[in-house]
Amino acid sequence: MYFISGSVFSRLTPRSNSRVQTRSALRSLAINSIQPLESAGSENSNSTLDSADRFRIAVVAGSLDIVGGQEVQARLLCERLRGEGCRVDFIAINPAFPRGLKWLRRARYLRTIANEALYVPSLYRLQHVDVVHVFSASYWSFLLAPVPAILAAKKFGKRVILNYHSGEAADHLERWGSFVHPWLKLVDELVVPSEYLRKVFAHHGYQARVIPNVVDLSHFHFRERTPLHPRLVSTRNLEPIYRVDNTIRAFALLKPRYPDMTLTIAGSGSEAERLRRLAAPFTDESIRFLGRVEPSRISAVYDEADIFVNSSIVDNQPLSVLEAAATGTPIVSTATGGITDMVRNGETGCIISPDDPQAMADAVEHLLKEPERAATMAREARKELEKHVWRNVRSQWLAVYQPNLA
Repeated sequence: MYFISGSVFSRLTPRSNSRVQTRSALRSLAINSIQPLESAGSENSNSTLDSADRFRIAVVAGSLDIVGGQEVQARLLCERLRGEGCRVDFIAINPAFPRGLKWLRRARYLRTIANEALYVPSLYRLQHVDVVHVFSASYWSFLLAPVPAILAAKKFGKRVILNYHSGEAADHLERWGSFVHPWLKLVDELVVPSEYLRKVFAHHGYQARVIPNVVDLSHFHFRERTPLHPRLVSTRNLEPIYRVDNTIRAFALLKPRYPDMTLTIAGSGSEAERLRRLAAPFTDESIRFLGRVEPSRISAVYDEADIFVNSSIVDNQPLSVLEAAATGTPIVSTATGGITDMVRNGETGCIISPDDPQAMADAVEHLLKEPERAATMAREARKELEKHVWRNVRSQWLAVYQPNLA
């Protein structure tokens, strides 16, 4: 088992070959810390999964203690499957630490060792399910979270679905091949949310099934931005791959021409302090940092804004873009990963080149000067979300969970 410093669930890049062995004493920390997610009804579902009262699925993913796209998807999928009548067991890759040991979350190395000592024993619960659905990111997170779940599921003779979401897949497969390929060959089905990732895996000889991310439209309020105000919003986490610094630079280019322009930044991450320093010259508080925003509150953040901006340089099928479309917020985004499959330039949003703050500023100004066209693009983007609602996705998951019935 490999261990690293820092959180194993944020984006991690390759480290040296140093290994730290788990101390046997930490195994006594293993407790059943998983709390069941509340159930929710399905959207216009006409039937349930075959033998749903007996069919049991384990979903292995991060809990909402981590606010990210995978975690939101895992939560929503559990709710929808329960609404279909399935028995769903949720196993968190980041189990809660026992009271008195929560300080370990702040201790480098120790938090990773302690987390694995809690997480790995919880995988014994997989022996009681029919299918194991494992959410996956890349790099060290892949080794520390999906790999143990895959091994445990195969030991118990269970069908394994690997649901890979990371936009860093190309680099992960290319540079970490020997740490990835043996485990990919063990899974029964590889599922990705975008055509972009399907092509990445196909390049390495893997057949992946595309099932888009699910959006619960009932959680979002759609409104047309008429008139269109110069109020920008970014809802990406504050990590290097999302280049929120370029969003701030684009804002700085526009501010002299639009003195009442504002930028709201929702998210947390390792770049927080640097980005706050970059925004410091705007003493009029026209740039607001909201920090971490719970999924239940994110719709209100969009509702207060008029244009969504995204500067990511690595991406897949970001939920933030889908959320912006759900709320009617016109989209300006870099052409990264699977985003070009989500946003058609000039039709459902504005696509720009990465690492180009001037291009973002020009696209935002274009929308402000043509508000009617911006409104049209927002309406078209909302229509595109039909492929992401549960009633249009449920049959695709049925074909994965019970392929003999598809």
